[in-house]
Amino acid sequence: MRTLFVLFNYIRCLPHIALFLIHSKKKTIYADVDRWLGILGKDYSRTFGFVYLLSFYPEYRNLFYYRVGYIQYFFKFLCPELSTLYLYTPHIGEGLFIQHGFATIINATSIGKNCWINQQVTIGFTNSTDSPTILDNATIYAGAKVLGNVVVGENAVVGANAVVVKDVPNDCTVVGIPARIIKMNGKTVRNVEAFS
Repeated sequence: MRTLFVLFNYIRCLPHIALFLIHSKKKTIYADVDRWLGILGKDYSRTFGFVYLLSFYPEYRNLFYYRVGYIQYFFKFLCPELSTLYLYTPHIGEGLFIQHGFATIINATSIGKNCWINQQVTIGFTNSTDSPTILDNATIYAGAKVLGNVVVGENAVVGANAVVVKDVPNDCTVVGIPARIIKMNGKTVRNVEAFS
């Protein structure tokens, strides 16, 4: 049934498909599609997978519209984006996966490659100039807040509902309010109250 729906959506998504095939950022868009399909366990061709994502994942639509820029306004009414997901980041690396993007605000200085962000996450400013930088392969789970001029390191994990107001080192897992390190380089860390 889903396959039939996707095939029907080829007609609705013709402007999207055209941009998918010819846009100047198609390498990044292709990487996004490949990552989403890999995470979702779908072994589809890239074009069919792209239409599949447009059909069933409004979070993906937001990311695609972010990639293509202002031209989106001519056709995004055909596949509406998720109205409570906001992408205000100047640079987002390829492969960003947004799982359940409901009530999520992503307002970082930059986001690296292959990051994962869940629902109800806030990544944003603490004043008019200070916003976070998220490095490659970072994961930020549901309800987390990453605020101010902080860096979330490569392969770092921010646990659900954590509040990050200091830099998170590479290969660390942080949890709590304020966030504290509980795992570093794959090993459990005990009694770490603060980090810088």
